[in-house]
Amino acid sequence: MNPRYLPLTATVAIFLIAYAVCIAQYPNMLSTRVIGNLLTDNAFLGIAAVGMTFVILSGGIDLSIGAVIAFTGVFLAVLLQATSIHPLVAFALALAITTAFGALMGAIIHHLEMPPFIVTLAGMFLARGMAFVLSIDSIPIKHPFYATLKGFYYKLPGGGRITLIGGLMLVVFAAGILIAHRTRFGANDYALGGGTATARLMGVPIAGTTIGIYALSGFLAGLSGIVFSLYTSAGYSLATVGVELDAIAAVVIGGTLLTGGSGFVAGTLVGILIQGLIQTYITFDGSLSSWWTKILIGLLLFAFILLQKGLIHFTGRRRRYA
Repeated sequence: MNPRYLPLTATVAIFLIAYAVCIAQYPNMLSTRVIGNLLTDNAFLGIAAVGMTFVILSGGIDLSIGAVIAFTGVFLAVLLQATSIHPLVAFALALAITTAFGALMGAIIHHLEMPPFIVTLAGMFLARGMAFVLSIDSIPIKHPFYATLKGFYYKLPGGGRITLIGGLMLVVFAAGILIAHRTRFGANDYALGGGTATARLMGVPIAGTTIGIYALSGFLAGLSGIVFSLYTSAGYSLATVGVELDAIAAVVIGGTLLTGGSGFVAGTLVGILIQGLIQTYITFDGSLSSWWTKILIGLLLFAFILLQKGLIHFTGRRRRYA
């Protein structure tokens, strides 16, 4: 087997084994109701994680997405409460702001040659601060259009439902897979993760690709904020604290190398489902603390980082002796 497929294969195997163990203990976890809830509850995280996958594939990191999601929620809540603007127009405004914000961070990273960690950390504080400037309270969103959107769903056999936000997450993952593997932008993203100097020699437009990657991450963080506002029907400045770390965990568990250049958007979907499965199991059990989710995710992360280190070592040895 090609070594680059090994992390993805391990992720899928872990998910299937874990799901089989859960079903053996709680057969109702096989129901379409649980599957539908799994998609709905993790929709905002999954959409943000797609953007994070592109960023990590390029060898970067984006610490601002949790704050951008919170800002988007507060922005929408304040705008819909204070004006008579239609939510679709508010969505477009929010996406324009978050996309421009991501593009600005990408431009700073490239033109000022600053580490993505520092730039996006500053972006995190800026976005969270702007959310607090708009409001420090939790603002409910009571617009009838929100109720209409929440009423859209596809009914599955067995009573389960794929809601609008759950379906949107699947569409975003499908689009992400196509962009990563079937477009020039996706190929440039992988090339950038292999090394800036090498990518430049290959003729990759470094500036445009870097700015585009962070703009895409900002756009998807804004879309995730819209989904989160639909999920909670509220905007709150302190919401989604630490979501960027959950997204990074999903990307790494999904088999993407933290050093960039190797990984799959589809693997991130499985990483999201593994996190959701652990939370669902804890809910079914009823006696375990929710902190077990963090503990198990931490153990999985350690295992996958060791696996990545082993693969890099193995690949390096194979090249030396080739």
